[in-house]
Amino acid sequence: MRNALLAEHRKLVSTRLWWVLLIGMAGYLAFIGAVMAFTFTVTADGAEAPLTGVDAATATYSLVNAIGYVFPLVVGSLSVTSEFRHRTITQTLLVEPRRTVVVVAKLLATVPVGLALGLVGVLALVATSAPLLSWRGDGAFLTDPEVIAVLVLGVVTTAVWAVVGAALGTLLTNQVAVVVVILAFTQLVEPIARTALGAFDAVAGVSAYLPGAAADALIGASLFGEIAGVDLLPRWAGALVLLGYGAVFALLGRLTTFRRDIG
Repeated sequence: MRNALLAEHRKLVSTRLWWVLLIGMAGYLAFIGAVMAFTFTVTADGAEAPLTGVDAATATYSLVNAIGYVFPLVVGSLSVTSEFRHRTITQTLLVEPRRTVVVVAKLLATVPVGLALGLVGVLALVATSAPLLSWRGDGAFLTDPEVIAVLVLGVVTTAVWAVVGAALGTLLTNQVAVVVVILAFTQLVEPIARTALGAFDAVAGVSAYLPGAAADALIGASLFGEIAGVDLLPRWAGALVLLGYGAVFALLGRLTTFRRDIG
């Protein structure tokens, strides 16, 4: 397992794509963080800010998940699909014929890269939003225990998203298809589903079990939750739900893609 894990990690970090996406994530979160902090703090004369105090801070810092989770998902998925696209998966399986070991190694190899994405993303987000929250709002609250937990768990959650992306890549091995699915789901399907489900009391609780909502629960803050007024799961439950998605994807990938003959 150790050799397989090292090999998969080297494959992932030896390409330029992961740090290109890292830079893109940092720039995107820096911009969105500044926009949201401005929205929360700069209002027309006499108008009430949509969020204030520590709520504005946690909602802003939670954007590392609400907006940024597409990046670790893509990085994780490409760690698997790139091998199928370039037909190097055959050599991988010749070196390590135990396919379960290969799948597990691919999942675990994304963790350090996911942590790097999360750390850089959180720092970029704080760098642009905290000054605005301090300048025009009630403060950045960077020493508040609740805010510190959101920031730390934002990094951890990003790493989990990278693992989920790799698990999805074992199931959908076509590189173009998996990127399209990720973009469509994260940017369109889930935001609409969370908003729509939250509008009806009878099904509002269902939205808490969607992947992004589970990740928000793990972080402990949610921009969508503030907008839709939907309660999050407890942190431990959010972690289990999110990891459950990854486990199901990986199991299905092992039983389908990695069970067939690969040539």
